[in-house]
Amino acid sequence: MKKSLLIVLIAALAGVFFAFDLQQMLTLDGLKAGLDQAQARLASEPLLVAGTFFIVYIIVTGLSLPGAAVMSLGGGALFGLLWGTVIVSFASSIGATLAFLASRFVLRDTVQNRFAERLKTINAGIEKNGAFYLFTLRLVPVFPFFLINLLMGLTPIRSATFYLISQIGMFPATLVFINAGTQLAQIESLSDILSPALLASFALLGIFPLLAKKVVTVIQGRRIYARWRRPATFDRNLVVIGAGAGGLVSSYIAAAVKARVSLIEADKMGGDCLNTGCVPSKALIRSAKLAQQIRQGSRYGLNDREPSLSFASVMARVQRIIETVEPHDSAARYSKLGVDVVQGHARIVDPWTVEISQPNGTSHQLTTRSIIIATGARPLVPALPGLDETGYVTSDTLWQAFAKLDTAPRRLLILGGGPIGCELAQSFARLGSSVTQIQRGPRLMPREDEEVSALAQSRLQADGVQVMTSYQVLRCERENDNKYLVVKGTAPGGNNKEQRIAFDQLLIAVGRKARLEGYGLEELGIDTERSLPTNDYLQTLYPNIFAAGDVAGPYQFTHTASHQAWYAAVNALFGHLRKFKVDYRVIPWTTFIDPEIARVGLNEQEAKAQGIAYEITRFELKELDRAITDSATEGFVKVLTVPGKDRILGATLVGEHAGELLAEFVLAMKHGLGLNKILGTIHTYPTWAEANKYAAGEWKRAHAPQGLLRWVQRYHQWRRGR
Repeated sequence: MKKSLLIVLIAALAGVFFAFDLQQMLTLDGLKAGLDQAQARLASEPLLVAGTFFIVYIIVTGLSLPGAAVMSLGGGALFGLLWGTVIVSFASSIGATLAFLASRFVLRDTVQNRFAERLKTINAGIEKNGAFYLFTLRLVPVFPFFLINLLMGLTPIRSATFYLISQIGMFPATLVFINAGTQLAQIESLSDILSPALLASFALLGIFPLLAKKVVTVIQGRRIYARWRRPATFDRNLVVIGAGAGGLVSSYIAAAVKARVSLIEADKMGGDCLNTGCVPSKALIRSAKLAQQIRQGSRYGLNDREPSLSFASVMARVQRIIETVEPHDSAARYSKLGVDVVQGHARIVDPWTVEISQPNGTSHQLTTRSIIIATGARPLVPALPGLDETGYVTSDTLWQAFAKLDTAPRRLLILGGGPIGCELAQSFARLGSSVTQIQRGPRLMPREDEEVSALAQSRLQADGVQVMTSYQVLRCERENDNKYLVVKGTAPGGNNKEQRIAFDQLLIAVGRKARLEGYGLEELGIDTERSLPTNDYLQTLYPNIFAAGDVAGPYQFTHTASHQAWYAAVNALFGHLRKFKVDYRVIPWTTFIDPEIARVGLNEQEAKAQGIAYEITRFELKELDRAITDSATEGFVKVLTVPGKDRILGATLVGEHAGELLAEFVLAMKHGLGLNKILGTIHTYPTWAEANKYAAGEWKRAHAPQGLLRWVQRYHQWRRGR
């Protein structure tokens, strides 16, 4: 009842305000028109005018009505710098607090109850640092003050804290507005408009947000760095920890702009991608694909034949390919480029000091202005009872574990239905293993559309993979030389009894976790529970410590690590001059099963989940001449566009060379090119890339102007004399 009465009262006051057109009084024109009369009244009744102004200001801000900024100027014009600042400062803080309390009384319980789970993190942040957040918002007027009042009322910040911080935080902006108002009052002729004092006052209005933002940055920096002693000089401009994709690109950029940079790597140059990830897995996939093509020779007019396969030779080829690519990422190459490459383990001692423990047992320290953490990720291994007794491999360790096997593992059990699990399941099945793949969820590759997941599963099954979805893994067991995995089905209505699955090798591919332990981050107070928390500029808790690659998220791809590395390096070296927000708008990725699955932007399930309207344009590869000549017609191109327009929201490609074909859509989305531009581009015949053009053609046909075409048809009839 009380809430209803308050809502009615607020609505009534706001209605009176707009019904009587009172907002016209709170414009610059209205201010100028009534200024002379108000000044005359002030001379005769100063207390009445000051009190009335004070109360009206509280009402305007308390009701979140437009015009507070103009009233601030009016306060300066009427009362001068000193008394204008006093009156407006207290009135604005009291009015803001009333709006805050009204929002809290009417809305907070409802909002907190409805969105309790989503607001947990925000509430925790407000309870811990709410005063500083509010002070920052008050000091840097990025958001309208009335909006801050209402939103803060929904949080657990204390009312007294809100008032006190508002009083302090709004004071500088109030002072600037009051000063500008005092100059407005002195305009008597057109020449006064160009007076230095007036120009300076309004220039201050323009630059105040920038100055305030700088002040907040300084305050925040002093607060974060308070317990550390900053070196007077620095050995390096930049120290990069980790020589994977993110670290290599970061150090290369730093060296290219002539900064002194050290790159520290505890293991192998090139990181996971070169040594245990992208390079070896794609080499394995290629060998497995050729083996399957030999089995299916009749598809190409040849005889089907079981390949004469030496698994040891396949693994030796994988190692040769790693060794061939290795010089591209070698210490020698980067040293030649100007990077100081150091072999050893890095530990951050303080925000500017890195201690390096080298293999020979010695250690030394480097001081640096900035640090980039690019230590990558490692496979996530679940805490599974009996796992240590049965043993396991991961996508990192299988290459060494399988290197000397004469044949592929006879019974290979793979946990995980994501891209890594699917790629390795298909490859080892094609190389002779009996593969069983277990996925906890109801389908493989759950981030893809359902039809894509279904196609992937059917192809893996066609290659001999036994796919088990909706299964919970319970434990591992060992009986003499026999090893078993115990699982239980979770599908509704299914046979959900425990089952034992025998295996010779267990491959765990259930995800990857940022590699953050042992680098001194915990001692610095940096959260290492998951990936490193970073802002839009890839800065961590400490503005001079950055993160790039898998440790930063949100995408664990080699190409995004390289992408982030540019932003991290440039911001680390030149952020004091200008910073660049990392751009995640167009991120492509590919799963290299056969057929490949590639996409960029939104797919259908994401668009539906986000409530984004879309149209689908689809082209089947069975209609593509090049796919027909290559006997690889399975797959499609599916493009999501804005309804009625050719602007691309996302593209999903399934088929031979899908990862290569995707690049055209990535380019189009990056530079705002629609399907009409793709359609108008000449593509060589017969190539796979024509699939993109034909998909664009399908969109064009679906959006042809039918009414106009009917008139054109009549025109042609007339031209024929009919």
